[in-house]
Amino acid sequence: MSILAVGSVAFDCVKTPFGKAENVVGGSCTYFSIAASFFTDVNLVAVIGEDFDEKAMKVFENRRINLEGLEKKPGKTFRWEGEYPEDNINEAVTYATDLNVFMDFAPKIPEKYRNSRVLFLANIDPDLQGSVLKQIPSASLISCDTMNHWINDKRESLEKILKNIDLLVINDGETKLLSGEKNLICACEKILDFGVKKIISKKGEHGAVFMSKDTIFTVPSYPHKNVVDPTGAGDTFAGGLIGYIDSINDYSDNAIKKGIIYGTTVASFTIEDFSMNRLLQLNKSDIDKRFEEFSNLMKF
Repeated sequence: MSILAVGSVAFDCVKTPFGKAENVVGGSCTYFSIAASFFTDVNLVAVIGEDFDEKAMKVFENRRINLEGLEKKPGKTFRWEGEYPEDNINEAVTYATDLNVFMDFAPKIPEKYRNSRVLFLANIDPDLQGSVLKQIPSASLISCDTMNHWINDKRESLEKILKNIDLLVINDGETKLLSGEKNLICACEKILDFGVKKIISKKGEHGAVFMSKDTIFTVPSYPHKNVVDPTGAGDTFAGGLIGYIDSINDYSDNAIKKGIIYGTTVASFTIEDFSMNRLLQLNKSDIDKRFEEFSNLMKF
C-alpha cells in the first residue's frame, strides 16, 4: 500500500502565546506525509531550494517516505511567517509568504508513482492539481485540500477539479465560502452536488463533520488544556485519516469514520509542540493508545 502526496515543503516562522519557532520545517505535504507514514508508505512530490540542508532533511529520516519526487532547485525554499494570537489561537495571522522556488513548481510525477491507487493533492494551485490528475489516470481514491485564496481567485479551475474528487478535506470556513451557504450541513450538501463524492469539514477545536450521499457523521476534537502550535494540524489530520484507510485498503464510509478518529488523534499530538517536534517523537503505539482513549471518550 502507498499514497502519492503532492504539495509543499517549507520553512516556517511561527509565533503563539507559548513562544516562537523560527525557520522550522513545515509545509502541507511534510505534515501530511509524516502523519500518513505511521500507517503506510508515502511517495512525496514537492520542491525545495538549496537552503533545505541535511539538517532539515532529517525530518524524513527513518520514515516510510519515498523522496524520489522531492525536487531540489536553485534558490530558496518556500517560507511562511505567521502568528496565532492569544484571543484566537485557532486562526493564523499571516505576516509573510515567500513562494521562492515554489512559485514555478510544476509537479513531475516519477514513472514508478503513476500507478498509485491513492492520491492526495495538498493545498496548491488547482491548475497544478489538475496537471497531477492527468498524470495519475487510474487512482482508486483521489483526495484534496484547498484554501480561501483558491476558492476566491481560481474558482473555475477548482470547480473542474472537484468533479474528480472522491474525498474533499477542508475547514468549515472554506466549506461555507465554497458553497455560499451559512449552515455547515447545507454547505456540505451543496458541495456534494458539485460532484465531490465525500466531504470532511474540519472545525478545529470543535471536531469535524463527514458527509457522503448515504452518511453524516460528526466527531469532536480530542480535549486539550493547552494548544502550543496549531500549525499543520489540518494536514496531519488528513495524513492520519488517509494513511489509515490506505493501510486497510478500504475506502468505505465506515472505514473513513474510523480514519477520522485516527486523523484527529494524530493531529492532537501535533498541536502539543512547535512544528513537527511532537510528531517526530511518536511511535505507532502512542497513536494507538490515544486512539483507544479518544474512542472511549465518545462512548455512552
